[in-house]
Amino acid sequence: MKGFFRPEADRAFFRNVLGFKSVDAGHGWLIFALPPGEAAFHPSADNGPHELYFMCDGLEAEMASFAKKGVKFSKVQEARWGSITQMRLPGGGEVGLYEPKHPTALGLGLK
Repeated sequence: MKGFFRPEADRAFFRNVLGFKSVDAGHGWLIFALPPGEAAFHPSADNGPHELYFMCDGLEAEMASFAKKGVKFSKVQEARWGSITQMRLPGGGEVGLYEPKHPTALGLGLK
């Protein structure tokens, strides 16, 4: 049987390490403001798997900055679409960080 996930460490990570602002939705349930994002839909044999990646302009510089705060990373992988790593969250999960090699939709605005 898996243990019960306690999100306090991950909330502190998003607040203190990543620097995201939040609001308390009640009883300490923090809702974080995230930077602008993009969505892409890729073909897969399975429907349902989702991943979260933060984008950056300079992967090595971002990794060095976060490493000073104790963040651990996976080995950088080079893909056709970008340079990718995974950040280890204190709660045991991972969040992707990548430097895109493709054109981005950021700055296009929503209509």
